[in-house]
Amino acid sequence: MTLLQTAPVPEAAAPPAEAGDALTLGRRIRERRTQLGLTLEQLAQAVERAPSQLSAIENGRREPRLPVLRAIAQALGATVDELLADEAPSERAALEIAVERAQRGSVFASLGIQPIRVSKATSDETLRAVLGLHQEVERLHRERAATPEEARRANTELRAEMRGVGNYYAELEAAAAELLRGVGYAGGPVSQQLIADVAQKLGFDLHYVTDMPHSTRSVIDRRNGRIYLGSDVPTRDARAPILRALASVVCGHEEPRSYGDFLRQRVEANYLAGAVLLPEAAAVSVLADAKQQRRISMEDLRDAFSVSYEMAAHRFTNLATERLELQVHFMKAHESGTLIKAYQNDGVSFPSDALGNLEGSIVCRNWTARTVFAQPDRFNPWYQYTDMAGGGTYWCTSRVEKAKEGMYSVSVGVRFEDVKWFRGRETPHRTQSFCPDERCCRRASSELTRKWEDAAWPEAATPTSLLAALPTGTFPGVDAHEVYAFLESHEH
Repeated sequence: MTLLQTAPVPEAAAPPAEAGDALTLGRRIRERRTQLGLTLEQLAQAVERAPSQLSAIENGRREPRLPVLRAIAQALGATVDELLADEAPSERAALEIAVERAQRGSVFASLGIQPIRVSKATSDETLRAVLGLHQEVERLHRERAATPEEARRANTELRAEMRGVGNYYAELEAAAAELLRGVGYAGGPVSQQLIADVAQKLGFDLHYVTDMPHSTRSVIDRRNGRIYLGSDVPTRDARAPILRALASVVCGHEEPRSYGDFLRQRVEANYLAGAVLLPEAAAVSVLADAKQQRRISMEDLRDAFSVSYEMAAHRFTNLATERLELQVHFMKAHESGTLIKAYQNDGVSFPSDALGNLEGSIVCRNWTARTVFAQPDRFNPWYQYTDMAGGGTYWCTSRVEKAKEGMYSVSVGVRFEDVKWFRGRETPHRTQSFCPDERCCRRASSELTRKWEDAAWPEAATPTSLLAALPTGTFPGVDAHEVYAFLESHEH
């Protein structure tokens, strides 16, 4: 008696195909059936099912229940696990699966085009052409969707994740430690020679050139095992750029599929560079000793490992919570007051937009990150307490650095109860902040407003990014044509 001759009986569902989806399962059943020389009708009869039902299973349009899957496996002389394997049974089957999956997706459906019927008569060239066209349409859709809002949301989600783990990533710490072990690191500052040895051990030669593509910091040629850096890099410090380039290899990065991927890869590259240049065990030893003496200082951490102040401050945020049991905040702010980078897990209330994104917001004029610009002494760090409206008191240490975009401040801070561990806690400098209340620092006094509101007509220095589209491409902001031409010119 067949299934069609009886009332339907509820069956146990097949286990979720973690190792494969319905399309792959269907192709594996079809491949096995044809290898055994069975027709669809013969297999259907063997498992007491209608041929149309077996056809839907083979075409990936229906997932079989567990009893049916067992019956099919038995009839084909296979196991259920074999049929559920995740790899396609052949290269041709993999191509068919990719095309079928593409045609059933939302992007293809939005085109309003009738999908092609994939059969034995469909040539490989036709399938590859359909798949290539679909991938290009998907890429264009991703670019069109890459609005500033999407990037800001991705950034906000990433910052929330970083806060949740205390900005500490054990797998990246382990990767950095393994790299250093491989080149015989014995303590102290990590030299440029050791970084060159790391690159060589990973199969890469360093090349300093004068014609670096203007939109890049470095270019890595995976085919020929080369890392290209601008010829001006050695006059500063080549270690961090080399490590950021190698991060794509160490972390197994693939071409980013979204702004979320792009931002995450950038964070991982910066983290790995910091974890190598300020090794965890050595840096924690320095910081733990400083904490015991109640003299934690970003300057001392910077000097101990011969890195930039910004990298030392970043690295401190990686280790502070996990290894020192301190909650902290970090800010990088442009002299205009624009927040460039920010991280916190100590409860400080950063300025943010409606989406919760921090970067691009304006920092209160009374915060350390802004008041430091008014200090004539740029040799010593600036320490300050700030009383937040309804948010307690925070202590912060800040320094002014210079970049091609202008001056910016790098600040690290903690809650009042944790300042006892830091050098500079005795500072007399103290301010109050009532932001986001505009009366705190954004609104001119009544006297000045009355005097100038009808006479002033300033021309805004509109940033070019205000009306520009968000950079597109696999690597946002990078001119792919320029990069490929560069690699071609240096290949031989």
